[in-house]
Amino acid sequence: MTTATAEAPATSPFERVGGHPVLRAITDRFYDLMDQDPAYAELRDMHAEDLSEMRASLPLFLAGWAGGPRDWFEANPGKCMMSAHGGFRINRATAGQWAEAMRRAIAETDVADREIADAMADVLDRMAKGMARD
Repeated sequence: MTTATAEAPATSPFERVGGHPVLRAITDRFYDLMDQDPAYAELRDMHAEDLSEMRASLPLFLAGWAGGPRDWFEANPGKCMMSAHGGFRINRATAGQWAEAMRRAIAETDVADREIADAMADVLDRMAKGMARD
């Protein structure tokens, strides 16, 4: 006689990637690249000199977006990535720079599940490029 076993509940991408510590590491690497690599100069020039607020905000957005705690969304009701970036003049070049820097940051960060991290990079790439207004 066989007994049915309950399958473990699926874990969210947030949990699979490694949670807050990993998303913070990805964010820090992303902003370090943006700050230091001349390939992202046009993207960097769009932002305030002090990136500390963005460094604090992005991992919270990514957490909620990836199925983890929704602190960013609760603190910013009605906001989405499009409305949060409404003041930026995003073109194909800067969207491509954002996508490339994020893809590099994810690739260069030690994550718990590389498959889900790469899938997140693909979706974020499309999201960024979809924000281009030219």
